[in-house]
Amino acid sequence: MTRIAVLQTTTGIDPAANAQMLVRAVGEAAAGGAEMLFTPEMSGLLDRNRERAATHIVGEADSEPLRAVRDAAAKAGLWVALGSLAIRRDDDRYANRSFVIDATGEIRARYDKIHMFDVSLASGESWRESAAYVPGSMVVTVTGSPVGKLGLTVCYDLRFPALFEELGKQGCDVIAIPASFTVPTGQAHWHVLQRARAIEASAYVVAAAQVGEHEDGRRTYGHSLVVDPWGEVLLDMGGEAPGMSFAEIDPARIAEVRTQLPSLANKRAIPKS
Repeated sequence: MTRIAVLQTTTGIDPAANAQMLVRAVGEAAAGGAEMLFTPEMSGLLDRNRERAATHIVGEADSEPLRAVRDAAAKAGLWVALGSLAIRRDDDRYANRSFVIDATGEIRARYDKIHMFDVSLASGESWRESAAYVPGSMVVTVTGSPVGKLGLTVCYDLRFPALFEELGKQGCDVIAIPASFTVPTGQAHWHVLQRARAIEASAYVVAAAQVGEHEDGRRTYGHSLVVDPWGEVLLDMGGEAPGMSFAEIDPARIAEVRTQLPSLANKRAIPKS
């Protein structure tokens, strides 16, 4: 059994303050006996005002939240799945980038969110992530983590089952789905999609999420989840407040489900008409 910590945040518009919050979370996770901490999408900055945000979006080498988490992870001897940060690329466009940081503070993997959140909701909310961010093009997994083989996704990726099929085929034990889900879409789809992806991949899903009223005026759904490979919700942190909770990842449960219901092994190509 591996103990993990899941962080639910109401991230704001000041990267320095967010970095301090993340450092405290690393210490709290380690003190709680976790071997790995999972944080939400955009853990270092959440600001829909692109002109204001642009002054804070920098390259990896200059990212205060990334540097702070790496230092804290090394000090605590803790792995961190840093849900994502807004990172400036060499071409001055942005990537919504996840990081996996090991217990020495080294970056073991990077994943750029593939699917851009370009939607217009009936609530009046309109989002065009692709206006500033460049989508990734690579499926990314990490071996040797405390939770075994870890697959990386971010938020809107949740709606695209082909990505999770590939992560299942690659034998991921756990899939991270950090998010900053809107309230309308969260109420309608969050739980059912998270459970479906766990079932399809026969893997644990760890979905650390943003929650509540943010400084930039948005509201996020929360309900950070841990779901087991059978689709059972082991942890739901609710939609009211930030905080940290703990859960156990059991490798025997993964093997048990894959033995009982070997859907990944049974899959066949669908004939084309």
